[in-house]
Amino acid sequence: MDRTHLLDRIRGGLYGQALGDAWAMPALLTPQDTWERYGGWIDEFCPGPQDHPFHAGLPPGRVTDDTEQAFALAEAILEAGQVTSQAVAQALLRWYRRVDGDHCPFIGPSTRRAIQAIQAGRALEEAGRFGDTNGAAMRIAPVGLIHPGDVDGAVQDAYRACVPTHHTDVAISGAAAVAGAIAAAMVPGTTLEEMVQAGMEAAAQGRGLGPRWMGPSVARRIQMAVEIAQGAGPVRARIQELYDVVGTTLAIPESVPAAFGVLVLAQGDPRQTAVYAAALSGDADTIGAMACAMAGAWRGAAAIPAEVLEPLQRANPELDFEGVAQGLMEVIPPPGGRGEAGERRAPEA
Repeated sequence: MDRTHLLDRIRGGLYGQALGDAWAMPALLTPQDTWERYGGWIDEFCPGPQDHPFHAGLPPGRVTDDTEQAFALAEAILEAGQVTSQAVAQALLRWYRRVDGDHCPFIGPSTRRAIQAIQAGRALEEAGRFGDTNGAAMRIAPVGLIHPGDVDGAVQDAYRACVPTHHTDVAISGAAAVAGAIAAAMVPGTTLEEMVQAGMEAAAQGRGLGPRWMGPSVARRIQMAVEIAQGAGPVRARIQELYDVVGTTLAIPESVPAAFGVLVLAQGDPRQTAVYAAALSGDADTIGAMACAMAGAWRGAAAIPAEVLEPLQRANPELDFEGVAQGLMEVIPPPGGRGEAGERRAPEA
């Protein structure tokens, strides 16, 4: 695969992740609340409202823990030269300390609980044993970006990345869906429908990994979200239906399918995907991060307008988009992939 094309797609995935996160950051809890507060669509980067339960006071264009953790995961990949659960755990621990995680208001419950367990000396496989929210899926984009065209490899590495904090089959399924869709999206000529199908197949594969936990099929709920997105009626009405039927909470079977829904609704355009994710509300920044990472990997960084990228870079000067993209290029596994010594597929419970 052409290196210029690959680099554009990796850059697109990283910038897309941050775009969706920051654009949807100020959204409120319901589509109606967001629509009334902003007088319609959120059509630019806005600050976190002072009455926001998690993002109060964040400046326009500022990312949240979704993108911060994605870059921590990328850091782990670059340090180890591959995805290992131990490297992921160590990178997340460093990030948690940097942001004063014990007091940070927007860290998800599964991630916080698992990191505190790791700090207390628990084994990685046990620390994340009950992680069933969307924390692993929201940060998984770098795993997909190092597996262009290799959906199976993306699923296996998504499993490894999930172990420290989200070691449940339902969480792995959601993370695998996003990683698998991104892996497929990077191949020249891939259609939006093929990318979504790859995500559904990856979700089904991921559900066979890790200890069993409760939750509906992520793959089937992606299909449901896509059907809503492709339905008739005004776009805003379909967004409301996604909110009402699929849901936008931290639950994996809600937020991951919702991300696929807004991706399809926007026809894979990164900026429009961000606009629709913000309108969807709820855990909008996470949904936007996942959806726009997929859109960016599919369309490439060239599809994201400069007037969007420039304020995004200014608001997040510590994120080395270009350096990380170049680094991820260098750790793309050779054809056939590679395993992780000492780590194996989790047994069925």
